[in-house]
Amino acid sequence: MSGHLRIVRGDVSPEEIAALVAVLTARRAAPEAPAAPPARTWRNPARQMRKPLFPGKSAWRTSALP
Repeated sequence: MSGHLRIVRGDVSPEEIAALVAVLTARRAAPEAPAAPPARTWRNPARQMRKPLFPGKSAWRTSALP
């Protein structure tokens, strides 16, 4: 076994050393996935399309709003 990990003080059991090695190995082995870029809804061309118009009360208000 190579000397990458050295216990300087204390009386540790083999189980404690195994737990420490497992935690360090798991932390190193699991790289984080890159975060997804934020949604760019302000430049989405579908945003410029008008919603369907429905006849009825206050339909004129929805005719001009995006």
